[in-house]
Amino acid sequence: MMLTALAFVVAIALLIAVHEYGHYRMAVAVGVRVIRFSIGFGPQLLRWQPNGSPTEFVVCMLPLGGYVKMLDEREAPVAPELQHMAFNRQPLKSKVAIVAAGPAANLLLAVFLYAVVNWNGVQYPAAVLASPAPESMAAQSGIEGGERVLRAALAQDALSDIGSFEDVRWFLTRGALDGLDVRLELSNLPSGPNREVLLRLSELDSPEASAQLFQSIGVSGPYTRPVLGEILPDGAANRAGLREGDLVRRVGDVPIVDGQQLRQMIRKSGSTGIVDPKTWSVERRGALLQIVVRPEVRQEGALHVGKIGAFVGSPPELVTVEYGAIDGLWHGVLRTWDVSALTLKMIGRMLVGEASLKNLSGPLTIAEYAGKSAGIGLTQYLLFLALISVSLGVLNLLPLPVLDGGHLMYYLWESIVGVPVSDVWMERLQRGGIAVLLIMMSIAFFNDISRLFG
Repeated sequence: MMLTALAFVVAIALLIAVHEYGHYRMAVAVGVRVIRFSIGFGPQLLRWQPNGSPTEFVVCMLPLGGYVKMLDEREAPVAPELQHMAFNRQPLKSKVAIVAAGPAANLLLAVFLYAVVNWNGVQYPAAVLASPAPESMAAQSGIEGGERVLRAALAQDALSDIGSFEDVRWFLTRGALDGLDVRLELSNLPSGPNREVLLRLSELDSPEASAQLFQSIGVSGPYTRPVLGEILPDGAANRAGLREGDLVRRVGDVPIVDGQQLRQMIRKSGSTGIVDPKTWSVERRGALLQIVVRPEVRQEGALHVGKIGAFVGSPPELVTVEYGAIDGLWHGVLRTWDVSALTLKMIGRMLVGEASLKNLSGPLTIAEYAGKSAGIGLTQYLLFLALISVSLGVLNLLPLPVLDGGHLMYYLWESIVGVPVSDVWMERLQRGGIAVLLIMMSIAFFNDISRLFG
């Protein structure tokens, strides 16, 4: 709990500070006087003003927001000798630059964080495919399991090298959400040369990336050897005589390719509520044994599933993905661009009702994932920060009056008609924007509660 709270506070404070610092630096750069730079709300924890600086820096107790207060005649009278430093006196291009600098700072932070991960290297599961479900798209395309993905492409794009299973998942996500087919070049199996398969994701109706989507495609996880791990003392595996380290070769007459296939068979065996025993061919220390196993039937919601009381499948093969200075930075730019595009696409689909509003997450979910990622390690925490930073940057660019994108919308109007939005309309739009933002926050908070207690 302490780690979750600390990881959440650090993440939110850092991302807000970077956002507001973007506004602050651009304002100073174009000659606008900044009166206060504040991170958080509520009681002040820290307050300082550097010698010779007109800006007061403040850190408050609740790090859920921040602001940069600039000299502005619309808020208070400004001395004549300082009027040239007031925000409202600046040319339109300077106002646009100041407002856009906040979201831009978040996107640049994401590029940097992705680049740091790329430079340091990160371990991912190898791009080796598990055996797909018989009715899935992958199975229909001829994928059997155990193939290594060498390259991939969307539609008719040129094939790109694949470094890990995460790359495969990313191509599938983009293809499904964009309605584009995905081509995979697979390494040769024991019999046959390299080959290319086509996954017709354009035929899927997939408004959002989910576990069900990847299951229907047939690529839901990386390859794992069908090895048994820890055996529970009161489970069916122990009663049958199975042991940790056993390599399962066959179940009845069915050859076993990988751990995922074996897990699916075990679960499916209990679907009717009655399980018939089957003979398993198991390799143990070089010897092939024939062991009769009868899985137990367990209830999961409305379903009956089979269980054997053992961990099934070895950990996947891991590869270290690492890039040089230029390549790492460039891949950081590409990943930030792709995540931004997918974020906008999901927001658009939620607005038109093509994707569920359950995809909106609030502070409780963010805190949960902050704690989980920090618990795994620094690399995963940096990836989490990069993802949230992209989201913060993109969301602030939405044309909602209370957000930076709303102000940019005002300036776009001013550039077209030649006069700024009137105070009356500004007030109306601000009220409407606040109402929309409160609705979105309420939905996100409701989703958080539903996930925690549902």
